[in-house]
Amino acid sequence: MTLRTRVTAVFAVGALLLSAVMALLSYQLVRVSLTEERERAAVRAAYYNASVVRADLAADAPDVAEILRSLETTENRQVLVQRDDVWYSRTADEGQTSAIPSALRDRVRDGEASVQRVRAGGRPLVVVGVPLADGTAFYELDSLAELERTFSTLALVLTAVALLTALAGAALGRYATRSVLRPLTRVAEASEQIAAGQVRTHLDPAAEPDLARLTGSFNRMVDELADRVERDRRFAADVSHELKSPLQTLAAAASVLHRRAASLDERSAAAATLVVEEVDRFGRLVNDLLELARGDRPLERTEVDVEAMAREICRSRGVPPDVVHADAATWFVDRRRVEGILVNLVDNAVKYGGGPVAVRIGDHELVVEDEGPGIRPEDRETVFHRFVRGHTASDRATGSDGTGLGLSLVAAHAAAHGGAASVEDRPEGGALFRVRVP
Repeated sequence: MTLRTRVTAVFAVGALLLSAVMALLSYQLVRVSLTEERERAAVRAAYYNASVVRADLAADAPDVAEILRSLETTENRQVLVQRDDVWYSRTADEGQTSAIPSALRDRVRDGEASVQRVRAGGRPLVVVGVPLADGTAFYELDSLAELERTFSTLALVLTAVALLTALAGAALGRYATRSVLRPLTRVAEASEQIAAGQVRTHLDPAAEPDLARLTGSFNRMVDELADRVERDRRFAADVSHELKSPLQTLAAAASVLHRRAASLDERSAAAATLVVEEVDRFGRLVNDLLELARGDRPLERTEVDVEAMAREICRSRGVPPDVVHADAATWFVDRRRVEGILVNLVDNAVKYGGGPVAVRIGDHELVVEDEGPGIRPEDRETVFHRFVRGHTASDRATGSDGTGLGLSLVAAHAAAHGGAASVEDRPEGGALFRVRVP
């Protein structure tokens, strides 16, 4: 799970546990309090009714059933009298006598008033026993069914409250993580902008005062990184520029040697040819380094006919222009950079893939396919790095070695537009280079 999900889950579980504990304690306290209050009320009513029965039984020839009918009771409260081992009740005995525990009977028979909660016939009851004169016992059965229904309703309400509290805790956790991670989100966005080439991207120190130290450290790191990139760029540009003058001299001398190779002996002619090839390779390397040094320049977007550009590049390399297929010919891009992408991909296909078999131009997507040996899976990530060549270009004896900068230039130009370059296997065999240029 992500950090935000984990924190949200912790808040939700914590809120659920806390609300569950509070709900359980509240339920227990309410249950105990109401039950004891109901029991005290039942005892008071039983004692009052017992005093009435005791007074009426003191008369001559009392009618016990009539005495019980004169008592004010409800349908949830039943009274019984045991006199000379005979049971008397206001109504027919529907299990009322059996609901009185034998232990309670024994205590009442011994002259001790007692109260006990029991369950009879699936109903909760409070049984109160009061001893009267001459071995007579008075019992009152008070139903707690209504109280049980109240407890069930209370349990449902407290459960619902606990669940709602858990949801509220999850929402609070989500909000808290969003607030806490907002500065990190800004750091991530700034890092992405830096990776895309905007190396002078800074964070606002006033946005998050509590993270002033992190913001300051990040901005200092950005400044140092930008200064180092600028120094490297200037160094590469200066070195490449300084090399161009002696390189031009070498190229001119190599050209003279090449023209006179026919008049030289075999070993000298081979040496002259090798010098010409290496000087040419050196020149391409310097040009590529200069192009990389200009990589941090801002984009100059214009309307570019990419289809016409691709056909012209293919024609100049001896590739049939009909390999170009365009669904969207015109792009709003940096012309120099897109031209660099096409030139390097077509040259790469010519050198190592036998020439491109298709150059497809879609909706800001460029695809170049060849029928060469392809790129090994373990090389597909590093082939766009600087000075990295695939296995087909690693042998200089083939005469097709490159500078190792062509595909890195493709990736750099794509990244400058906010896009990316990738390579995959062509279904019919060979390599398929795909470049997104938003």
